[in-house]
Amino acid sequence: MSLAFDLSNSGGAYQPLDSGSGKDASAAVPQRHAMSMRVSWIRQWRRYKLPALVLMMMFLMSCLAYRIMGAEQDAPPTDLHRSSPLLDAYEDFSAMRAGDLKMRIEEMVRIKSTVSVELRELESRRQKLQSDISQYNQKIEELKQELLREQTELERLKMSVEQAQVAQREAVQRNTPDLALPRTLLPNSLPQKMNTVSTGVAASCAMHNCFDHSRCSLTSGFPVYLYDPDEHNVQRTGYDIDGFLKTTLKQTLGYNAHIVRDPTQACIYLVLVGEALLEQDLLRNNRYAAQEAEQQQPTAPSQTHDCPIEMQKLYNLPYWGGDGRNHVLLNLARRDLCSRRTNALLQQNTMRAIVVQSAFELDQFRPGYDLIVPPILGPPGGDVWQECASMVPARRKYLLSFQGEMRPKTDPQGSNPLDDFILEHLTDMSKGPTQDQFELQFQCVPATEQQEVDSVSDWTLCGSDSSRKQLLKDSTFALILPPLNGRVASTLMLARLYEALRSGAVPVILGADELRLPYAETLDWRRAALLMPKARITELHFLLRAVQDADLLLLRRQGRLIWERYLSSVQATVDTVIASLRDRLGIPPRPVPPVVAQSVFNSTFIPLKSDPPVGLDTEPEESLGPIEPPYPSPAFRRNYTILRMQSKEAWNDWVDPFYMYPQLPFDPALPSDAKFIGSHTGFRPIGKGIGGAGKEFSEALGGNYPREQFTIVILTYEREQVLMDSLGRLYGLPYLHKVVVVWNSPKPPLDDLRWPDIGVPVAVLRAPRNSLNNRFLPFDVIETEAVLSVDDDAHLRHDEILFGFRVWREHRDRVVGFPGRYHAWDVSSNNMWHYNSNYSCELSMVLTGAAFLHKYYMYLYTYHLPQAIRDKVDEYMNCEDIAMNFLVSHITRRPPVKVTSRWTFRCPGCPVSLSEDDTHFQERHKCINFFSQVFGYTPLLNTQYRADSILFKTRIPHDKQKCFKYI
Repeated sequence: MSLAFDLSNSGGAYQPLDSGSGKDASAAVPQRHAMSMRVSWIRQWRRYKLPALVLMMMFLMSCLAYRIMGAEQDAPPTDLHRSSPLLDAYEDFSAMRAGDLKMRIEEMVRIKSTVSVELRELESRRQKLQSDISQYNQKIEELKQELLREQTELERLKMSVEQAQVAQREAVQRNTPDLALPRTLLPNSLPQKMNTVSTGVAASCAMHNCFDHSRCSLTSGFPVYLYDPDEHNVQRTGYDIDGFLKTTLKQTLGYNAHIVRDPTQACIYLVLVGEALLEQDLLRNNRYAAQEAEQQQPTAPSQTHDCPIEMQKLYNLPYWGGDGRNHVLLNLARRDLCSRRTNALLQQNTMRAIVVQSAFELDQFRPGYDLIVPPILGPPGGDVWQECASMVPARRKYLLSFQGEMRPKTDPQGSNPLDDFILEHLTDMSKGPTQDQFELQFQCVPATEQQEVDSVSDWTLCGSDSSRKQLLKDSTFALILPPLNGRVASTLMLARLYEALRSGAVPVILGADELRLPYAETLDWRRAALLMPKARITELHFLLRAVQDADLLLLRRQGRLIWERYLSSVQATVDTVIASLRDRLGIPPRPVPPVVAQSVFNSTFIPLKSDPPVGLDTEPEESLGPIEPPYPSPAFRRNYTILRMQSKEAWNDWVDPFYMYPQLPFDPALPSDAKFIGSHTGFRPIGKGIGGAGKEFSEALGGNYPREQFTIVILTYEREQVLMDSLGRLYGLPYLHKVVVVWNSPKPPLDDLRWPDIGVPVAVLRAPRNSLNNRFLPFDVIETEAVLSVDDDAHLRHDEILFGFRVWREHRDRVVGFPGRYHAWDVSSNNMWHYNSNYSCELSMVLTGAAFLHKYYMYLYTYHLPQAIRDKVDEYMNCEDIAMNFLVSHITRRPPVKVTSRWTFRCPGCPVSLSEDDTHFQERHKCINFFSQVFGYTPLLNTQYRADSILFKTRIPHDKQKCFKYI
């Protein structure tokens, strides 16, 4: 396109020249004048050409941009057929002056700025509309999620209604009432006066013809009355009972749950008749001091009676009843182990009284009636682990050891039944061509034991207690030779047994078929000692070599359990005597005392409530189970059967026959068909027995045990907000019975702290003191067998918790949880363990910061775990989870069970805990090694598998569902 301008106008206005207009310029002006004017115009144009072009370009650019943006937003699509050159749409600028053009350009610039503002406003409106659309879409998605959540909740409520209907039908159809703890039936009068009985009648006494069962009903609780030994002294003149024994016995019996002060209520009456000592001997504190004094100044033979007990005083006891029925005569040896007074009641008419002592003649002992106990050689009570040797290595320096000497050499009552052949064979065996080392001494060198005037022939002890202990700690087996002259038990023989078990030397009892061992009615001595007849003496070496290391350590471990629980102290002996007599009568023990919970709030304070967050930790489309009303685990259902059917297990496996527990993790399971035939009450099989996955699986617990719930125990210390968040995440958790918060801080919670309402009771309990041991206190508010122990910062999903609960129901005797750890051997020092939390394909511990366990282990941790371990936990403020793993593995000899792939469980954003400190791991190294020292070995066992749900990673049809979506 060409453009020209006419400058001949006097006004100076620019006129466009159109060559095709038909006007003749040559006719109006002379040709020369026209040329001069044209030259002048060209000069002026060159002067203003550059600014004009710049202004023109700016104008055209702004107009073009405005037209394009307007066309995009408001104008209809451009019609290509109606398009024309851009200049046709603009005004004619040829007649404008420069000033007008400038003003017009400025106006266009103002228009441009106004248009830009409008454009920004439009863009802001567009962004706001897009934000509103996004918010509406998000709201729609939230409503969809809420719909799914409500549908899930509706399904859960339907399941809850179905479960309630099933429970109602069971209650209607039940034909056996729930057993409650029965009313205690106690006698209300003293024993009636009966005629005395002769020695012949007394010799044939048994429980059915000499014991009055009417005073000991099954619901009586086995009340026991102790004659005060200071008030009722039955010794002859010149004799008295050891003061230590009297004081300690009264003190330890005071702790026993069966002791009563009212004699009219008693089932049995305890009479302390020995150890009777001469009054001049009472000034010496122990038997070793007595031996030293006698070595310095030998005691002249005293003219004493054969029996230090005045039988008439015994018969005159106020509740003797003429024949001594239901009386128990305690003759406990402690100092003079080789004295005839250890069998002070020999050839005495004890009538119908039960005799408890350590020495018996064959014709004196009444099997199933009298009771054999070892001498009391330990402390009054408390921890005794320091007295024991380590259980490993299995093989020690000496294969077999014995130190003793027959004293006196001659016995007027008979000859030595252990012939020279046995002694000669033992001597030859020790000197034979073998790599095994023996330490067999049949003469005391030097002779440290002084012969008593009234000693009975027996294999006496050589050396001091410390020297014998050192020898036994170096011995794999300890030989125990039988007593002489037809005795079924002797004090010295039982003292050897006591010392062997204490030091971890496996007893080899020769002539065991002729003997009676302590508490033989309840203890299985074949699990702790090698019992051999004398005729097997030539095969002794072969048998000792045939014992494998695993069996050897099993024998040693069982022997230590028996020693610690039943023989080690005065408290253990007294409790075992009472428990043995009670077990003989089939009377259940007293219930174990729970820890009475004390709320952190006073009785008038009502804590503030808040609505819990909903749907943060559960998948809305996944239904995990019904919401049921609180259902505590049935308690004390097997009161009258467990010690009748599982007495051997209680005494030898669980090693705890002293208390009755609400439930045990060892309770038997019913056969599968019994759940449908006759014993269906409480069972919730999957799909009513058909099975299934998905919906059918989530509707019922299934498994091998009736329905139950679990309790969550949270230990916290001044982390209120972390605790509130953890509680809020528990809302809607199926099968949750209660949450118990152990408030470990001395400061009470803030009054304005809002506790989330999670649909189940939350008990906030005041701890006795700031201790990690409080995590395992068996509070009475814990009413379920299953306990989920979690830290206040543990972050677990609902499906993880429920899967762990289902797995625990199949492994009730073990720790089942999420974070796995292991103990690693220090290969550099080769003598210690390390605690390790690295990723590993083998583990031996599951931390109780997120783990299920049985409440039974909380009782054991609080009442039976050595106090030294709990003290170490308090010292380090650490390691309580390691201690619990040690305890459970020690009892069960099984490793824990890890569930899911979760390795850590801390919540994101929580404050740093104590476990983040480097000293935390150093302390845990020390804990493992110290606990191993206390137990005598390391009970932790390794495992190389974890539990996942059955259909996890299994390809299934699209119309089927898995057990859990993510597990």
